[in-house]
Amino acid sequence: MDDYYAFYRMLLNKGRHADTEILSRTSVELMTSDQIDPENRVGAELFFGDFRSSGFVMSVDIRRDDLSHNPGRFGWDGGTGATAYVDPAEDMIGILFTQRMMDSPEPPKVFSDFWTLAYGTLG
Repeated sequence: MDDYYAFYRMLLNKGRHADTEILSRTSVELMTSDQIDPENRVGAELFFGDFRSSGFVMSVDIRRDDLSHNPGRFGWDGGTGATAYVDPAEDMIGILFTQRMMDSPEPPKVFSDFWTLAYGTLG
């Protein structure tokens, strides 16, 4: 979990870890921005719904669907029970690792509960 947090912290800091540039700001912007045009998202609703798309290696929220789906938020829900996202607008990183295998395209309720509570603490 520490490595995951360090990686997401570096992305939130636009490619920098402490005083070291790991990735260029441009690389981070490309990785974490929508790379799929609307026509190519057709048929991928099972994975993205109507509120999410894909950057390079991670999903990117493109419209608000609920409290936590903030446009520009990026990260991933993993099939083996992880959810981790960075929300640059809120300067926030959230990581939840469980040992609950996903059994449908819909994330388990614990994921939505986690994000609702995390965003509910913002003031």
